[in-house]
Parts: sequence; C-alpha cells; structure tokens
Amino acid sequence: MSEDSRIVCFGEMLLRLATPRGTLLRDTSELQVYVGGAEANVALALAHFGHRSAMISVVADTATGALCVSELARHGVDTTAVRFAPGRMGLYFLERGAGLRPARVLYDREHSAFARAMAQGVDWDSVLAGAGWLHVSGITAALSAEASGALLAGVRAARGRGIRVSLDCNYRPSLWKARAADAGAILREIAACAEVLFANSHDLALMLGSTPLAGGTASEKVFENLASAAMARFTSVQRIATTTRVERAADDQELAGLYASRDGVFRSHTYVLRDIVERIGSGDAFAAGVLHGALSGFDPQRSVEFATAAACLKHSVAGDFSVAGVADVEALVRGETALTR
Repeated sequence: MSEDSRIVCFGEMLLRLATPRGTLLRDTSELQVYVGGAEANVALALAHFGHRSAMISVVADTATGALCVSELARHGVDTTAVRFAPGRMGLYFLERGAGLRPARVLYDREHSAFARAMAQGVDWDSVLAGAGWLHVSGITAALSAEASGALLAGVRAARGRGIRVSLDCNYRPSLWKARAADAGAILREIAACAEVLFANSHDLALMLGSTPLAGGTASEKVFENLASAAMARFTSVQRIATTTRVERAADDQELAGLYASRDGVFRSHTYVLRDIVERIGSGDAFAAGVLHGALSGFDPQRSVEFATAAACLKHSVAGDFSVAGVADVEALVRGETALTR
C-alpha cells in the first residue's frame, strides 16, 4: 500500500472489566478482563482489514499497561508511538444486558496515566511522521481540558501536514460532566479539521448548536438535514456516517448504516440481529469499515454496505475488538451466512 494509506489512531487505551452474562455488578463474584478503547478498536480492525495502522497513546508503566500494548501488537498494530508513564490504566466496567434489561457502562478513568500525560502534550512532529490519516474521537476531548488541547493540537498539526483526519464524535454525557456546556464548541473546532465525521443526529445537532428535528436520531431525514448543514459549515468534511439501531431487547435488534456525502445520503441493507453476543465496539468496527472504504476507493454505497456488515459481525464476538477480515465482511454483504466447509 502507498504511504498515505497508513492510518494512526490517537486516544486512551482501556481495560474493561465485564460481568458474565446474566449477572449484575453488585452481585457478581467474577469479572472478565478485555483490552479496549474506541481508537484502539479502530486501529485493530483496520489491521485485520490489511491496512498499516498505528496507535498513539500513553499507558501505565505497569503489567496492565504492558498487557494493553502487547495485545494490540499481537493483532498487527504498530505500537511504537505508545509511551509508558507513571500512573494507572483507565478502566470501565460493563454490566452486560439481557432480555429487556439494557447493558450499563461505568467509567473509572480519572487521573489515569494517559490523562496525566496530556498535561505535557504530545510530540506531534514525531508521532505523525509517515502518516496518511489521523483518526481521533471526541471521547479524548471529554477527559480533561489538557486532553482536549492535545487532541486539537493533533488534528491541526495533521491538517497542516496534509494528513487526512477522521473524527468519531462519540458524545458520552457521563464523561463530559461539568464541561458539558463546552462540548459543542470543542467538537466544532475538531470537526473543522476533519474530512470524515462519524456522528449521529444528536452529535451533529450538538456541534451545530441546534435541536434535533422531530423523529429522533434514528430518522434518516433528520440525519440528512443535519449532515447537509454540517457539511455546509465544515468545508473540509466530505463524508458523515452513522448507524441506526432499533432495539427490541438486548439480544434482538436491527442495524443499518447511513452515509452522507456531498452527492446525497446512502443507506445500507438493514440487518436483523438476534442472539447478540456483544454490541460494544460495533461502532468502532463501523468506523473502520468506512475508513477501509476510503482507503480502498469504494463508492459511497459500497462503503456503507461494507461498514455496516463489519459492525454486524462485531455483535457476534466478545470483547471490544473486531477481528473480522475483509473476506468475512464481504461474504456477509453478499448474504452468505450458511455454514461453510
């Protein structure tokens, strides 16, 4: 692949502690450990799609930090730009949903090694060397003013070097907390440097300073109107993508993808998902699928079909990571779901 196909992802790597299915955090005597983090999930999925991906992060100088780095490297992600620093790993706890009881996520990531290191910033000249793309998430901006500043410096540095930027808005109210009033303005600054946005109607309305139209985030018309307004405001943005989900129960849902370009909005096939193993990381698999399409020269319809199929396959795998290859995703796009021998 050409040099400009190398994509680097910047954000905090996390350890996830999950309850076994059917148990609550307050009652469980067992927690299952996984490595994750939105940006790391994208880097790993892209590696499984055959792309050269790299991670920019800071992890704790402990055995748990080493575990996170080795797990990414094991899947083919370049981890040379991951630094070790004093402190702790950020955590999150997942209480898996079942039936009509939804899943629940609890974050424990304040004062992590990553968050503390952001006060000293990032050497963007070094970590962006040889990159063609930079993928970031609004989650980083939510962690602290220092992390937000480092992220904004990174996307501006990338833009100034001709490196293409993708932003997953990933608005999480529980992470913004007291800084919620600043979220829209901060995400606007980052989006002004991006070529690709991953944003649902709520994210777009937040950045535009407007209220979502009637119909909610699942309405295609709402998304189309807000995406058009966002591309008018952010002249660098060429693509905006999101998933739409109908939830009847924790393990009975429907998923489709929407992909807005300056030529219109494209919708994927709608998938019925039953007996879901886990939906955590499916949005990151979708983002990786869209980026794979951009790196591979796909047209918008092919891109959204590939990305949505990648997201659907993630529902069949435990953990944050999507390990499907291109052939796996393309087979689902073609409707091949029967047993193969």
